[in-house]
Amino acid sequence: MARDSQAALVALNRFGFGARGGASGDLINAASDPRGFVKAELARPNGVLLEAPGLQSTPQLGQAVFAYQDQVKQAREAAAKAGAPAEAATPADQKPGLRRNLSLNAVATEIAGQMAEAKPIDNKPTDNMARPDAMQPNVAAPPAAKPAPQPLNVIQKTFRAEALARLQRATLVECGFTERLVVFWSNHFCISASKGELARIWAGAFEREAIRPHVLGRFADMLKAVEQHPAMLFFLDNQQSLGPESRAGQNRKRGLNENLAREIMELHTLGVGGGYTQEDVTSLARIITGWTFAGRQGQLGTPGSFVFNTNAHQPGPQTLLGKTYEATGLAQGEAALADIARHPSTANFVAVKFVRHFVADDPPPALVARLRDVFVKTDGDLRAMATALVDSDEAWKAPLTKMRSPYDFLVASGRLLARVPEDPGAYLNGLNLLGQPMWAPAGPNGFPDTAAAWAAPEGIKLRLDIAAQLGARLGNSIDPLDLLEFAAADAASIETRRTIERAESRQQALALLLMSPEMQRR
Repeated sequence: MARDSQAALVALNRFGFGARGGASGDLINAASDPRGFVKAELARPNGVLLEAPGLQSTPQLGQAVFAYQDQVKQAREAAAKAGAPAEAATPADQKPGLRRNLSLNAVATEIAGQMAEAKPIDNKPTDNMARPDAMQPNVAAPPAAKPAPQPLNVIQKTFRAEALARLQRATLVECGFTERLVVFWSNHFCISASKGELARIWAGAFEREAIRPHVLGRFADMLKAVEQHPAMLFFLDNQQSLGPESRAGQNRKRGLNENLAREIMELHTLGVGGGYTQEDVTSLARIITGWTFAGRQGQLGTPGSFVFNTNAHQPGPQTLLGKTYEATGLAQGEAALADIARHPSTANFVAVKFVRHFVADDPPPALVARLRDVFVKTDGDLRAMATALVDSDEAWKAPLTKMRSPYDFLVASGRLLARVPEDPGAYLNGLNLLGQPMWAPAGPNGFPDTAAAWAAPEGIKLRLDIAAQLGARLGNSIDPLDLLEFAAADAASIETRRTIERAESRQQALALLLMSPEMQRR
């Protein structure tokens, strides 16, 4: 049983979010057929899609932002006429400084409290992600007197609803392999919700629309969906890019913005040293001029939707990576992306990142080569690449030395404690202070994916605070040794088992369990 338990621990921790507590039986199910347990999710392609009450499409959200901005403007104008301070018309959760001065201990207490009060996992099918009322954030009470009604902050409401749907899915799924794939690809093709109001309201929709449908599909299809999504175009400023010789470029005396073209080649496909030059970056930037989204006036299409603006597109053929692409408008850029997706450097870059994420900070070269070959031979079939990873011996023999990211840690803790989040606030605050704010990396290269990045003393201290608060809240009602059986059973180390057994109290024992290698490593 010990060998099976170890493989089950690898199945749940390396490929998923860890075992669920309660009556899930995840570890037992995984032990009976570890590889089959993980691959079962790959046979359910629709299972990666995410729907929840109230979640809207990108164009709908774009129009909601434009309407909200108009309401805010009108409220401020009304406040100005009434002689009230301008900030009186600013929604409470938009005012600067809100909740930024919380102490680490306060956030740890909040997370522990919300986990303690959350509804238990009932292990029913996960199609119904949340009740409609559970998707609504707490709204700050309005001031006693105001010159005009405050507009509802649809941006923050939407962001919280999207975050809650993602957190609930990750908490409820049996293994979590496809959810881990979503997190990986969402970080690979990242945007940042801190870019502005459109990026914040679109962050969850971007993941639902451009990432999830293609996680088990073809890389080229995901690449196209990502680069044409309004959230990515906004994040990397492509709506500002004009072909110098286009009609709009000549009229406005403005030219190229190379941000999106550069990140496509450096971060999304070929990688640094992937065989491209600055001239190629400029050429790709010309090719994708005109890739934008319709604005609030809807002159080019439905506000908030992807459109191709012929007037902004650089005319004429372009040469990229030694190949000439004729002047075919939108099709010119789509053809270029399709070729870049099939480039040998793209296959290698993706394989390295994939193995680094799931197996080791120093990816085993033989496994990288195998996945690279699968990527090439299957024309970028991402399900085939994920299957090859699970089928590899290296993925099962490598020690569990990867450090769980803050997101992984919080989700894994909630799963083991059998608590389904009903409010995302505590998780979002915890992620902010742990250095992994939801959908908001510091740069277009995403969050780091190595153990050292998440093992800094400050981060470990906050994890310890959270674990201690959870122990204080739940220790009396939970037997940590029972939880250890759910989490690892015979695969738990002797040191971990003895440490928990020798704890001075159940509260301390639970905290020690949550900080154990079995919970912190994957």
